[in-house]
Amino acid sequence: MSDIRYTKDHEYVRIEGDVGTVGITDYAQRQLGDVVFVELPALGAKFEKGAGAAVVESVKAASDIFAPVSGEVVEANSEVDAEPALINQDALGRGWLMKIKLANRADLEGLMSQPEYDAFLKTLA
Repeated sequence: MSDIRYTKDHEYVRIEGDVGTVGITDYAQRQLGDVVFVELPALGAKFEKGAGAAVVESVKAASDIFAPVSGEVVEANSEVDAEPALINQDALGRGWLMKIKLANRADLEGLMSQPEYDAFLKTLA
C-alpha cells in the first residue's frame, strides 16, 4: 500500500517502503499547460527537502520542482524524459519524475494528505 503526500507547491510524493516517487499534481500540470521539456536529476543526486530537484517546461512557463523530502535519487523517469507530455496525460501515474530514497521519514510530517490537499486547492479558486 502506498501513501501519497502533497506540498503547497503542488508536488506529490508516493511513499512505498523507504522510497518516494515524486512528481507534480494534476492541478499543477493543468496550470502549466502542455509540457514540452523536463530536466531530471542525475542518479545519485542528493537533495534536502525544499531544494530545487527538477525543471518542467511548458508552452507557458518553466517551473522548478522542489524535493518534497530529503534523500538520494535512485531512479529518474526516462519515459517522461523522452515524452514530457506524459505529465499532462497521467501526472500521478506514468508522468512521475524521480524516485528518492528517503533520508528522513520525519520530512513527511509537514506534507498534506489527500483530504488536506483537496481543501487547500479550494482556497485557490
